[in-house]
Amino acid sequence: MPVPLANIPVHLITGFLGSGKSTLIHRLMEQKPPGERWAVLVNEFGQVGIDQAMFEERGDLIVKGLPGGCLCCQLAFVMQATLVNLLHRHRPDRLIIEPSGLGHPAGLLEVLRGEAFHDVLAVGDIVAVLDPRRLDDPRAREHETFRDQLTLADGVALTMVDLASPEQVARAKAWLAELWPAKHWILEAPQGNLPLARLAEAGEPPSPRGALDSDAHRRLREAAGGAPGARGVVLEGFAAPLPEPGRPCREEGEALGHATLGWRWHPDDTFDLDRLAMVLGELPARLRVKGVFHCDAGWRLYNRAEGAVSLTASAWRRDSRLEVIGAAGSLPDVEALEARLEACRLGAASSA
Repeated sequence: MPVPLANIPVHLITGFLGSGKSTLIHRLMEQKPPGERWAVLVNEFGQVGIDQAMFEERGDLIVKGLPGGCLCCQLAFVMQATLVNLLHRHRPDRLIIEPSGLGHPAGLLEVLRGEAFHDVLAVGDIVAVLDPRRLDDPRAREHETFRDQLTLADGVALTMVDLASPEQVARAKAWLAELWPAKHWILEAPQGNLPLARLAEAGEPPSPRGALDSDAHRRLREAAGGAPGARGVVLEGFAAPLPEPGRPCREEGEALGHATLGWRWHPDDTFDLDRLAMVLGELPARLRVKGVFHCDAGWRLYNRAEGAVSLTASAWRRDSRLEVIGAAGSLPDVEALEARLEACRLGAASSA
């Protein structure tokens, strides 16, 4: 008979869109002790789901993705069912949860600290990831979810400090120091480098942070009604049916003042990388853009946040995907962008 699950360490990594959550989790995974099995649950606001493609699943690392809404409200019921299945099926030694960049920690904490996981999960410090440059934008400072993520956090990891000026880093630390309750720690984490020992240390007793909530997220939780939505399934490894070659599937969504636009292509559809990079690079700078593509140069992961672009090799082979996220009303014309993407696909003219 299996040993009962008990006190599995849980690390909640929050942070606004493009703050570097996935990069920080990668750096934590590099510090995983031999012999431990970790599980990572990744939530994306977008309908298509890209972030799971950023993690290479292996025997000692289980990665599950839940796209299509906010884990903290719209997908709370699905998240609980997925988490129960993940824990009992894989029995991880440690669990890392990455909510959407628009996710509010309050609803998620309510689930993790609820009766279903009593004595099963040991929730550690809530970690918020912050790019110091973000505070230069008054719209970010005034955004309810942005502020709540940082207010509810026990610790803050300052990412992208190598791209920020010393003055921006100093202002960020001073701004965070004024938040209440006070942070347990504030650390610089260039390239996402945060010591696992910082998270593994015994935390302080639970604080009043869990009491803070958001009216917008609460309304979405109530609208969900505690039952699965239209998508209403626990997504096992992104098991959506493949699109037909040359006929991508398009997904759109809107909530919490933001909109998403995404596509999925058959894995045999191949893109001209140079043309694709040009089309994506011409999208407005304020949009969050991420994708994984089968290109003439192999499989590539495209990631753009706060104007910074990275293009790296990807182990993902299931399909090509693109997600564009921005403030409601700021996304490009859907048909025009789809036509430009189609022009990047090799053999598109002959297959039309």
